Amino acid sequence: MNYKTILPKKMRGIVLLTLSVLSVAMIPVAQSQLMFRNTVTGDVLDLSFGKKGEKTEAVEHFLNTGENHYNTDEDAIKAGESLFASACSGCHGHLAEGKLGPALGDDYYTYPKNANDKGLFETIYGGARSMMGPQYNNLSKDEILQIMAWIRSIYWGSTEKADWLTEEEKETFQPAAMPAEFKEALENFNKNH
Repeated sequence: MNYKTILPKKMRGIVLLTLSVLSVAMIPVAQSQLMFRNTVTGDVLDLSFGKKGEKTEAVEHFLNTGENHYNTDEDAIKAGESLFASACSGCHGHLAEGKLGPALGDDYYTYPKNANDKGLFETIYGGARSMMGPQYNNLSKDEILQIMAWIRSIYWGSTEKADWLTEEEKETFQPAAMPAEFKEALENFNKNH
């Protein structure tokens, strides 16, 4: 006796479909990583490329949720400041006030998706327009998260536009002071325009 004699032909298709659906439903949750996309093209980013680094809990959590645990970690923020100074300040200024590249501490986002951590990661990892090349060969994913945490810690823009914060965090968030150089440049700009 085989399955063909036990199950009528119509039932075999239903059983096969049911087994297929069940097998897909049993894929582990750990494989349900977020989809990361290039800021300019929208193409899916291949996160297997680039500088290798320790597979940290923060990276694993971020890849699955888009939440950066380092945003409240003082040691990671301090490490992010040092990494920013060596990898980013040449274009974005030592205080993220902007030079050749845009300021990063205000609430004007060249790419609006950078208002949340997933979008900012996509821009740093995969690059953007002009001189902002992909940084995946220069920085590990963990280092990118640390730099992002420092950038968030010096944010001087409006709380409403800080999309990386939860609603509860927004209630108590206090923006940082605007760097004097940025404030002076902004005042001069506003006088002339």
